[in-house]
Amino acid sequence: MIFFDAQRPSDSPFVERIWCTHSEGSHPFLSIAVSRLELVVSKLQGKITLTVRGPETKATPVGDCPAEGEWVGILLKPGVFLPHLPVRSLVDDSVNLEASSNTTFWLGGSAWQFPTYENADTFVDRLVHEGLLVHDPIIEAALQGHLNDLTVRSVQYRFLQSIGITQSAVRQIERARSATFLLLQGVSILDTIVQAGYYDQPHLTRSLGHFIGQTPAQLLHHSRPEQLSFLYKTTPFP
Repeated sequence: MIFFDAQRPSDSPFVERIWCTHSEGSHPFLSIAVSRLELVVSKLQGKITLTVRGPETKATPVGDCPAEGEWVGILLKPGVFLPHLPVRSLVDDSVNLEASSNTTFWLGGSAWQFPTYENADTFVDRLVHEGLLVHDPIIEAALQGHLNDLTVRSVQYRFLQSIGITQSAVRQIERARSATFLLLQGVSILDTIVQAGYYDQPHLTRSLGHFIGQTPAQLLHHSRPEQLSFLYKTTPFP
């Protein structure tokens, strides 16, 4: 089973959340949809790997989680990406960066120390300073409804270039994640429909089935054995 040891927001305008976990034994695991990129450091059987994960547009059962592993995750904000990686090819996929030693990996032609939960902010600041992590402010402005001077086509192009998925997909994923968090906290299905902005229960059920892989009732009653990937309280975009 995976134990979520800690998670925190970040002072960086490029980072949404930082988290760390470890596993004890094996347990069924379900990777749920996520709308942004993530940097994950994995320690498994003495080997350290840094993985860049792209957006996930659907729930994916991944079998049992690896036993005795450790992970540190840096969840990036919408519109933050690594310009040297083709974002669209990372949708529903990931890439492992090449290790240069037991404690470093290659990025941008240089060797970098693997980040830790404690120094993740400093690591991100260095990436930004070197131009290896960039931010498109149009993305967050559009999601907050503050963008009126660009055409729909222009905005969609920016989403595909920086996230790899459409604005509509981002909104749907975030709404499903918000609804899931509410249900796991014991909020009723009817109240979840209202708070997360769904039309009715069939609409909620279809959305969660696709993006989360469980029904509202299964989430509310914790009746499935699969453990969900990292989730925290969010508010759907307006």
